[in-house]
Amino acid sequence: MDAKELLFAGLAVLLAIYLIALVRGGLTMPTAFQTSIGFVTAFFDTLGIGSFATTTAMFKLRGLVAVELIPGTLNVGHTLATLLQAYLYTTLVPVDSVTLVLMIAAACIGAWIGVGFVVHWPRWRIQVGMGIALFGAAMLLLLQQLHLFPGGGNALGLAGVRLAIGLGGNFMLGVLMMLGIGLYAPCMILVSLLGMNPAAAFPIMMGSCAFLMPVSCVRFIRTRKYHVQAAIGLALGGVPGVYLAYRAFQSLPIDAVRWLVIVVVIYTSLNMMITAGTRENAAA
Repeated sequence: MDAKELLFAGLAVLLAIYLIALVRGGLTMPTAFQTSIGFVTAFFDTLGIGSFATTTAMFKLRGLVAVELIPGTLNVGHTLATLLQAYLYTTLVPVDSVTLVLMIAAACIGAWIGVGFVVHWPRWRIQVGMGIALFGAAMLLLLQQLHLFPGGGNALGLAGVRLAIGLGGNFMLGVLMMLGIGLYAPCMILVSLLGMNPAAAFPIMMGSCAFLMPVSCVRFIRTRKYHVQAAIGLALGGVPGVYLAYRAFQSLPIDAVRWLVIVVVIYTSLNMMITAGTRENAAA
């Protein structure tokens, strides 16, 4: 059994752990709107745009989920779709098995450490943290759109110093995931800066999220730091969204969608940081 086969076996185990934890946390029928959010965000997530920033924007603009519950809701709700993405792209895109496994492990360790802090933070601190993280994500997406970072090389794996930098970077991205900031765009940039083929980012970033999210979900569910109904809506809508995007991604104007995402995420991040100082949030 090679490394990728072990990863597939690991994905199956994590799927079982996730479903058991989700059921134990309680099941509530989501609304059609909550499910549609899961479908739309997972669709674009599969294209590499990311789902955390877009989902946060929808939650915030419509007031659907309390700020302190957003990080947990994102991780619990998007896990199922991410597991499917990891399976599809690890099968499709070639990447060095050692690099893939080590990068995934680094992100998982970062997530496990990060969630231990986030579940105990007050609302205002989460709001400020998410606002800063979302703004950073928007800037990374903007740099990506303006082609202001290296486009990557042809390597499908890392070694030596570059591997060490990659592991450190993915560790920090795992920590940031627990603040509600998606790993996809930063991971694409990290992989490109290290001279890898940008396509290799897909199995790395999706595999990282697929392994770290179920682990963090257990702690979010155990501490009840998530919105049950919204999370289930994201999960149910996400699976068909992933499959449709995977089958039809070449026909979409992805650049136009990314520009829209950048504008919405910048607005949401600024709104979060401004409202974090209100009396209600300061007291929470």
